[in-house]
Amino acid sequence: MAAYNFDVVVIGSGAAGLTAALNLADRFKVGVLAKAGISDGSTAWAQGGIAAVLEPGDTFESHIEDTMIAGAGLNDRKAVEFVVEHAPLAIEKLAALGVPFNPGGREGADDRWHLTREGGHSHRRIVHVNDATGQAVQIALEKAAKAHPNITLFPDRAAIDLITSRHGERYSGDGHVWGVYAVDRASGQIETFTGKATVLASGGASRAYLFSTSPRGATGDGIAMAWRAGCRVSNMEFMQFHPTCLYNLEVKNFLITEAMRGEGGQLKLPTNGRRFMPRFDKRAELAPRDIVARAIDHEIKRLGLDYVHLDISHKPPEFVIEHFPTIHAKLLTLGIDITKQPIPIVPAAHYTCGGVVIDLDGRTDLPGLYAAGEVTQSGLHGANRLASNSLLECFVFGDAAAEHIKANFADMPAPPPIRPWDESRVTDSDEEVIVQHNWREIRRFMWDYVGIVRTTKRLERAAHRVALLRQEVADYYGNFRVTPDLLELRNLVEVADLIVRSALHRKESRGLHYTMDYPDLLDEAKDTILVP
Repeated sequence: MAAYNFDVVVIGSGAAGLTAALNLADRFKVGVLAKAGISDGSTAWAQGGIAAVLEPGDTFESHIEDTMIAGAGLNDRKAVEFVVEHAPLAIEKLAALGVPFNPGGREGADDRWHLTREGGHSHRRIVHVNDATGQAVQIALEKAAKAHPNITLFPDRAAIDLITSRHGERYSGDGHVWGVYAVDRASGQIETFTGKATVLASGGASRAYLFSTSPRGATGDGIAMAWRAGCRVSNMEFMQFHPTCLYNLEVKNFLITEAMRGEGGQLKLPTNGRRFMPRFDKRAELAPRDIVARAIDHEIKRLGLDYVHLDISHKPPEFVIEHFPTIHAKLLTLGIDITKQPIPIVPAAHYTCGGVVIDLDGRTDLPGLYAAGEVTQSGLHGANRLASNSLLECFVFGDAAAEHIKANFADMPAPPPIRPWDESRVTDSDEEVIVQHNWREIRRFMWDYVGIVRTTKRLERAAHRVALLRQEVADYYGNFRVTPDLLELRNLVEVADLIVRSALHRKESRGLHYTMDYPDLLDEAKDTILVP
């Protein structure tokens, strides 16, 4: 079994992981693991942009208030202030890495960059690269990481579990994290990656749902691994459903950016072509995502529709193509010309607002383990994430974790001798169909029972199914050699359980958690914190 030792191990190769790695690499040897290809995480899929106070007349206080309003008062104000105040510096660093943000020129704006506006924002403050910002960011970060002699990238490594003190040759129960066990997809061999510090940047869990805008790997692996290792997990009931995912039976997971509504796109009923958002909120299409998603869900169920329409065809064709070249080109291949026709859309699971509890230094409950990005619950998002705050969180907390590691590295103990992975009592599976069936079952009942609108009865049904699947998967995991698909299924069951337990615990409707049994808001906003 191969064993690699670094100063720091980073699990995840998206915005948070590569930001941390690049910050650390000037002083330390860093190993970065990706579950699939280095570019295959959620970062490259982000279309919209990055929120930062850059426009004359905009203020930190305004960005903070917009974030708190979207988060339904559940945000940690200190975390919001921390991220918002570090946002302009994050943009400067990305520009220095070569991210080609759209230049300005709009009258009265900062001429340096074009700023767009998205739902929930009171100002134009979204820097972007057309409608493919995440891809441009990923390319720049990857290029810098590949060029750095102190960074080693390991694609196609599916993490199994965090290595803690109990995996040492001499057992210790102090919960210290020393790295991760991972399986090499190509060889099937289990490898150990150890370091003084470990940064968990593995993304979210929206693939627990039938309809999702995320890549296949968004199965909550980091959340599940941290939970099994002993970290608290918080606010898992708050799964953000993006209001506008392309409805197409052949092409799944194609997101239609928030910015299309920001630039004048209108939601309409396919039955009569009429707008419906003004009936639900005075902000209409620019209301926060949870309100827009619930309105679409309501109209789809009320009229028995498969989808509604998002229409920007009333804007000049050259405007539409200039602002949304990626979407325009993609949909043309599907026979939809967005300069002339509306887009069929449905809501889809998009972003996990809950996750592993961290502080402002990116520290988790376990010594040696840091986390950044969508895998975390940092206090930034509260009960609903404000548009374009997600990539921002990755950069700010990726940097924060790296800075804390650098400041404390000399005092961190070196990893003890770690036991190799034991495969002596398992065999190769001859029943892969079970893995695939259970994966589909989870995604279907999570969509039906734990979706945009919930009831206690549906949540209890989901809890019952999770309990049955948990036992089935545990038996399977104990008898068969690990595969990436089995690992994802094991983590999906864990994450589904955390989401359902959190949703049952919250006896109110707040932000993304809307339950028909408790439609009102409680006076006090409290986090849901689960303790292993």
